[in-house]
Amino acid sequence: FEIFNNKILVAVYIRPEKTKSGIFLTDNHREEDKYQGKVGLILKMGSSAFDDPSGEWFKGVTFNLHDWIIMRPSDGWSITVNGVLCRILDDMNVQGRAPHPDQAW
Repeated sequence: FEIFNNKILVAVYIRPEKTKSGIFLTDNHREEDKYQGKVGLILKMGSSAFDDPSGEWFKGVTFNLHDWIIMRPSDGWSITVNGVLCRILDDMNVQGRAPHPDQAW
């Protein structure tokens, strides 16, 4: 699977059935993550993803494979890769980084 130019492929984070605090999420709540999930794991990056020669967009911020990123769900193209729900985004649509996916929804 290859991603071109400034695009990135991210796996959409689907919350577990039981939270760390012991709360059980209904299937409907977890199903909504497929459409409204705002956290994703970078799986692939195009050859010019996050390349910013002008220094205007990223200002020294770097992203790597397996970083958890924050995104707006409507900014990505939904695609399933090997049974995993993913989105393809422009690098400029990354809104931030999360140390752990459970920190944002």
